[in-house]
Amino acid sequence: MLALLALVCIAPVAASYATYYWHWLRPTAQVNYGELLGAPSAPEIVGSGADGAPLRLSALRGRWVLLMADAAACDAGCVEKLYATRQARTMQGAERERVVRVWLRSPDAPKPSAELLAQHPELIVLRSDPRQWDDLPGPGGAATNIYLIDPLGNLVLRYPADPDIKRLAKDLERLLRASRIG
Repeated sequence: MLALLALVCIAPVAASYATYYWHWLRPTAQVNYGELLGAPSAPEIVGSGADGAPLRLSALRGRWVLLMADAAACDAGCVEKLYATRQARTMQGAERERVVRVWLRSPDAPKPSAELLAQHPELIVLRSDPRQWDDLPGPGGAATNIYLIDPLGNLVLRYPADPDIKRLAKDLERLLRASRIG
């Protein structure tokens, strides 16, 4: 009787371990759209803001950061990235104040037009040496990706330069709902 009681108690634990380690019921789909980066720390990028004042990427800790970079003139791909991040942020409604958008620019790149900047209010332009961007992970580096940095300064997700705006916004919505920091 004692052996039967022990077997009844141990059976569910043994079944759960077997299921976990033999992957019988492993889900095949993932919920997030962006590529998970394993939360490495974001590189310390130092430069100057649009007004010429010194600015550090780490000064934005405490907020979610959508980060994109372009070393040269702003072409059609650059405009698409700016639009995608603006729309994803706007779709957050009242929670959008928790998210900032940062556009890394090379110091020798031409200044963006006033018309372009007017279309993107609250965009932070950070002019810095592109060699500082080399630590951003992914194929093609910072110029071909959009990154999401959490309020603790960790790189969380990477998106392609031409993301699906609704799916990017959905990822951002889930993170903002789940996180009370930032």
